[in-house]
Amino acid sequence: MEALDQISTTLALTMGLAWASGINLYATLFTLGYLANTGNIDLPPDLLIISNPLVMGAAGLMYCVEFFADKIPGIDTGWDTIHTFIRIPAGAMLAAGAVGDLNPAIEVAATIMGGGLAAATHATKAGSRVLINTSPEPFSNWTASVGEDIAVISGVWACLNHPFLFLVALVFSILFMIWLLPKIWKGIKKVFRFIINLFRKKEDTTPA
Repeated sequence: MEALDQISTTLALTMGLAWASGINLYATLFTLGYLANTGNIDLPPDLLIISNPLVMGAAGLMYCVEFFADKIPGIDTGWDTIHTFIRIPAGAMLAAGAVGDLNPAIEVAATIMGGGLAAATHATKAGSRVLINTSPEPFSNWTASVGEDIAVISGVWACLNHPFLFLVALVFSILFMIWLLPKIWKGIKKVFRFIINLFRKKEDTTPA
Protein backbone atom coordinates (compact mmCIF):
# COMPACT_ATOMS: atom_id res chain seq x y z
CA MET A 1 0.00 0.00 0.00
CA GLU A 2 2.85 2.35 0.82
CA ALA A 3 4.46 1.65 -2.55
CA LEU A 4 1.15 2.44 -4.30
CA ASP A 5 0.89 5.73 -2.40
CA GLN A 6 4.43 6.63 -3.42
CA ILE A 7 3.72 5.86 -7.07
CA SER A 8 0.50 7.89 -7.10
CA THR A 9 2.22 10.80 -5.33
CA THR A 10 5.10 10.88 -7.81
CA LEU A 11 2.81 10.43 -10.81
CA ALA A 12 0.45 13.17 -9.61
CA LEU A 13 3.32 15.61 -9.09
CA THR A 14 4.89 14.74 -12.44
CA MET A 15 1.74 15.06 -14.50
CA GLY A 16 0.28 17.84 -12.35
CA LEU A 17 3.20 20.18 -12.94
CA ALA A 18 3.20 19.42 -16.66
CA TRP A 19 -0.56 19.99 -16.90
CA ALA A 20 -0.37 23.28 -15.01
CA SER A 21 2.69 24.52 -16.92
CA GLY A 22 0.83 24.32 -20.21
CA ILE A 23 -1.79 26.74 -18.85
CA ASN A 24 0.25 29.16 -16.74
CA LEU A 25 3.91 28.31 -16.16
CA TYR A 26 4.69 31.26 -13.89
CA ALA A 27 1.76 30.63 -11.54
CA THR A 28 2.87 27.00 -11.34
CA LEU A 29 6.45 27.87 -10.44
CA PHE A 30 5.49 30.54 -7.90
CA THR A 31 2.89 28.32 -6.20
CA LEU A 32 5.35 25.44 -5.99
CA GLY A 33 8.08 27.68 -4.57
CA TYR A 34 5.69 29.22 -2.05
CA LEU A 35 4.49 25.83 -0.80
CA ALA A 36 8.09 24.65 -0.47
CA ASN A 37 9.26 27.75 1.42
CA THR A 38 6.33 27.62 3.83
CA GLY A 39 7.07 24.01 4.69
CA ASN A 40 3.93 22.59 3.11
CA ILE A 41 5.85 20.27 0.78
CA ASP A 42 9.28 18.72 0.35
CA LEU A 43 10.40 19.17 -3.23
CA PRO A 44 12.39 16.47 -5.02
CA PRO A 45 16.12 17.34 -5.19
CA ASP A 46 15.92 18.28 -8.88
CA LEU A 47 13.16 20.81 -8.17
CA LEU A 48 14.66 22.48 -5.10
CA ILE A 49 15.94 25.34 -7.27
CA ILE A 50 12.32 26.50 -7.69
CA SER A 51 12.19 27.50 -4.01
CA ASN A 52 15.15 29.84 -4.48
CA PRO A 53 14.04 33.47 -3.83
CA LEU A 54 15.52 34.62 -7.15
CA VAL A 55 13.56 32.01 -9.09
CA MET A 56 10.40 32.82 -7.15
CA GLY A 57 10.90 36.53 -7.72
CA ALA A 58 11.33 36.04 -11.47
CA ALA A 59 8.28 33.76 -11.60
CA GLY A 60 6.22 36.23 -9.57
CA LEU A 61 7.22 39.14 -11.80
CA MET A 62 6.40 37.24 -14.99
CA TYR A 63 3.11 36.09 -13.50
CA CYS A 64 2.16 39.74 -12.90
CA VAL A 65 2.97 40.54 -16.53
CA GLU A 66 0.99 37.54 -17.75
CA PHE A 67 -1.92 38.38 -15.44
CA PHE A 68 -2.56 41.60 -17.38
CA ALA A 69 -1.43 40.45 -20.84
CA ASP A 70 -3.71 37.42 -20.57
CA LYS A 71 -6.79 39.60 -20.15
CA ILE A 72 -6.38 41.80 -23.23
CA PRO A 73 -8.01 40.29 -26.34
CA GLY A 74 -5.45 39.85 -29.09
CA ILE A 75 -2.50 40.44 -26.76
CA ASP A 76 -3.29 37.17 -25.00
CA THR A 77 -3.09 35.26 -28.29
CA GLY A 78 0.29 36.81 -29.09
CA TRP A 79 1.47 35.97 -25.58
CA ASP A 80 0.29 32.36 -25.96
CA THR A 81 2.04 32.08 -29.33
CA ILE A 82 5.37 33.15 -27.86
CA HIS A 83 4.91 30.83 -24.88
CA THR A 84 4.48 27.81 -27.12
CA PHE A 85 8.28 27.70 -27.02
CA ILE A 86 8.41 28.17 -23.23
CA ARG A 87 5.53 26.32 -21.56
CA ILE A 88 5.96 23.00 -23.35
CA PRO A 89 9.72 22.54 -22.73
CA ALA A 90 9.28 23.79 -19.16
CA GLY A 91 6.47 21.29 -18.57
CA ALA A 92 8.71 18.49 -19.83
CA MET A 93 11.58 19.63 -17.59
CA LEU A 94 9.38 19.91 -14.49
CA ALA A 95 7.96 16.43 -15.13
CA ALA A 96 11.47 15.01 -15.43
CA GLY A 97 12.58 16.81 -12.26
CA ALA A 98 9.59 15.53 -10.31
CA VAL A 99 10.56 11.86 -10.74
CA GLY A 100 14.08 12.52 -9.44
CA ASP A 101 16.80 9.91 -9.95
CA LEU A 102 14.58 6.84 -9.93
CA ASN A 103 15.69 5.49 -13.27
CA PRO A 104 16.96 7.10 -16.52
CA ALA A 105 14.23 5.35 -18.50
CA ILE A 106 11.53 6.64 -16.14
CA GLU A 107 12.99 10.14 -16.39
CA VAL A 108 12.89 10.04 -20.21
CA ALA A 109 9.34 8.68 -20.14
CA ALA A 110 8.30 11.45 -17.73
CA THR A 111 9.88 14.05 -20.01
CA ILE A 112 7.98 12.75 -23.04
CA MET A 113 4.65 12.45 -21.22
CA GLY A 114 5.11 15.78 -19.45
CA GLY A 115 5.91 17.58 -22.69
CA GLY A 116 2.91 16.00 -24.40
CA LEU A 117 0.53 16.92 -21.60
CA ALA A 118 1.88 20.49 -21.42
CA ALA A 119 1.43 20.77 -25.19
CA ALA A 120 -2.17 19.56 -24.93
CA THR A 121 -3.15 21.98 -22.17
CA HIS A 122 -1.33 24.84 -23.91
CA ALA A 123 -3.10 24.10 -27.20
CA THR A 124 -6.46 23.93 -25.44
CA LYS A 125 -5.88 27.25 -23.70
CA ALA A 126 -4.45 29.08 -26.72
CA GLY A 127 -7.05 27.71 -29.12
CA SER A 128 -9.99 28.49 -26.89
CA ARG A 129 -8.69 32.04 -26.46
CA VAL A 130 -8.68 32.58 -30.22
CA LEU A 131 -12.37 31.67 -30.28
CA ILE A 132 -13.22 33.69 -27.17
CA ASN A 133 -11.54 36.74 -28.69
CA THR A 134 -14.11 36.75 -31.50
CA SER A 135 -16.60 38.02 -28.92
CA PRO A 136 -16.74 41.84 -28.83
CA GLU A 137 -17.10 42.01 -25.04
CA PRO A 138 -14.05 41.49 -22.78
CA PHE A 139 -15.81 39.77 -19.88
CA SER A 140 -15.63 36.24 -21.27
CA ASN A 141 -11.88 36.73 -21.78
CA TRP A 142 -11.41 37.95 -18.19
CA THR A 143 -13.52 35.08 -16.84
CA ALA A 144 -11.49 32.51 -18.76
CA SER A 145 -8.20 34.01 -17.61
CA VAL A 146 -9.16 34.16 -13.93
CA GLY A 147 -10.61 30.66 -14.14
CA GLU A 148 -7.33 29.36 -15.58
CA ASP A 149 -5.32 30.98 -12.79
CA ILE A 150 -7.56 29.44 -10.14
CA ALA A 151 -7.40 26.04 -11.85
CA VAL A 152 -3.59 26.11 -11.95
CA ILE A 153 -3.11 27.15 -8.32
CA SER A 154 -5.73 24.72 -7.00
CA GLY A 155 -4.43 21.98 -9.32
CA VAL A 156 -0.86 22.29 -8.04
CA TRP A 157 -2.14 22.20 -4.47
CA ALA A 158 -4.34 19.18 -5.20
CA CYS A 159 -1.63 17.15 -6.91
CA LEU A 160 0.53 17.58 -3.80
CA ASN A 161 -2.10 17.05 -1.11
CA HIS A 162 -4.62 14.72 -2.76
CA PRO A 163 -2.66 12.90 -5.49
CA PHE A 164 -5.16 10.09 -6.13
CA LEU A 165 -8.13 12.43 -6.49
CA PHE A 166 -6.04 14.70 -8.71
CA LEU A 167 -5.12 11.79 -10.99
CA VAL A 168 -8.80 10.86 -11.35
CA ALA A 169 -9.64 14.47 -12.22
CA LEU A 170 -6.70 14.57 -14.64
CA VAL A 171 -8.01 11.55 -16.54
CA PHE A 172 -11.35 13.30 -17.04
CA SER A 173 -9.50 16.48 -18.03
CA ILE A 174 -7.52 14.59 -20.69
CA LEU A 175 -10.67 12.96 -22.05
CA PHE A 176 -12.32 16.38 -22.20
CA MET A 177 -9.34 17.81 -24.12
CA ILE A 178 -9.46 14.90 -26.59
CA TRP A 179 -13.10 15.76 -27.23
CA LEU A 180 -12.62 19.53 -27.27
CA LEU A 181 -9.42 20.05 -29.30
CA PRO A 182 -10.88 18.95 -32.69
CA LYS A 183 -13.81 21.31 -32.15
CA ILE A 184 -11.45 24.16 -31.25
CA TRP A 185 -9.41 23.48 -34.39
CA LYS A 186 -12.53 23.59 -36.56
CA GLY A 187 -13.53 26.88 -34.94
CA ILE A 188 -10.07 28.37 -35.49
CA LYS A 189 -10.15 27.41 -39.17
CA LYS A 190 -13.50 29.16 -39.52
CA VAL A 191 -12.11 32.31 -37.87
CA PHE A 192 -9.07 32.44 -40.15
CA ARG A 193 -11.19 31.62 -43.20
CA PHE A 194 -13.45 34.55 -42.31
CA ILE A 195 -10.46 36.88 -41.92
CA ILE A 196 -8.96 35.76 -45.25
CA ASN A 197 -12.28 36.24 -47.05
CA LEU A 198 -12.63 39.68 -45.47
CA PHE A 199 -9.26 40.78 -46.84
CA ARG A 200 -10.09 39.32 -50.25
CA LYS A 201 -13.31 41.32 -50.38
CA LYS A 202 -11.39 44.49 -49.50
CA GLU A 203 -8.92 43.80 -52.30
CA ASP A 204 -11.74 43.22 -54.78
CA THR A 205 -13.43 46.50 -53.88
CA THR A 206 -10.20 48.51 -54.00
CA PRO A 207 -10.23 50.71 -57.16
CA ALA A 208 -7.48 49.93 -59.65
